[in-house]
Order: sequence, then C-alpha cells, then structure tokens
Amino acid sequence: MITRMQLMKVHAILAAFIFPVAIMFMITGALYTWGIKGGYSNEVYSIQYTQELKPELTSLKALAERELDNLKLSYPTGEAKIKNIGNDFILEWAGSSKDISLEPSNDTRVAKLTIKHTSWYRNLVQLHKAKGGIVFKVYAAFFAIAMGFILFSGFMMAWQAPKLKRLTIGAFVAGIGSFLMMVWLS
Repeated sequence: MITRMQLMKVHAILAAFIFPVAIMFMITGALYTWGIKGGYSNEVYSIQYTQELKPELTSLKALAERELDNLKLSYPTGEAKIKNIGNDFILEWAGSSKDISLEPSNDTRVAKLTIKHTSWYRNLVQLHKAKGGIVFKVYAAFFAIAMGFILFSGFMMAWQAPKLKRLTIGAFVAGIGSFLMMVWLS
C-alpha cells in the first residue's frame, strides 16, 4: 500500500516534470480555440513527370518523397492522405515542421508541389495536433497518463483530508455539472 507521503512525492515529481509540456498544450489549445494557429512560409515547385497522376497514395507519396530528396528536405512527420475535391485530388502530408501538398495542374505532365514551413509557434500547434514523429507521440502519451495520475492523486489526497473532503465533493459535483452544461450549450 502506498503511503500518503509517497503519493505526494510522486504527485510533485510528475507535476514538476510535465509542467513545461503542460504549458505548451494549455497555451496552444487555448489560442487554437480562438483561431490563433501560427503561420507558414510557402514554397511552390512545378514537378515534371512522365506518367499520368492518379489518386493513388503510394505513387503520389513516392513522387513527393523524390522531390523532397532532390530539395534535400526531410519528410513531414505525420501521415499522408489523399483528399478528393470534386473530380480533382490532392496529396496532403502534414508534419510538425512542414506540410506539403501535391496536386495535378492544368498541364497533364506537370504537378504543383507546395511546401509550407511552419513558424516556431505553428510547430508547437502541429505537435499538439499529433503531427509530430513517434518520439513526441510517445512523450505526449506519457504526458496524458501522468496528467491523469496527477489529477487522480490530487483528488484522492484532498478526499482523504477531513477538512477538504466536503469542499472536494462540492468542486467535483460542480465540475461535472459545468462540463455537462458546456457540452449542452455547445
């Protein structure tokens, strides 16, 4: 059985350790809610190819990779997907430091490659949106588990303190009520 002092130590250590990433998630999440997402600087390239472009993920991604290799740029860290727009299509590939799109042009042998380099703030927003690589995704999962433990252990410590028990119950009930009300009003 874990003692109250051990619980408090783990609670404090985890809180201190995840505090920087918590601040990042809080700021980017709050500002994103208000439409503040950060910016990009764009580069547009025309790509010559020999075969007709088709909305096939593997071949479009290979063409994009070839061009990124030629430009000596890393690949985006997120997942590539094909977005259909009417009869047209676009390869979209987002990451934390860059997004790319590849689409056919009016010329049947030329495609348009757009590379959008993120600003430092947009990079953080992209990480918040799970557009980073596997290392950051593991870190974010650890953060979520640690945050859950911190909230649960804080609740349990307050619940166990006789002077705080009533206040804890009231705050918990108010929290549930306000959450449900905000969901309903939204």
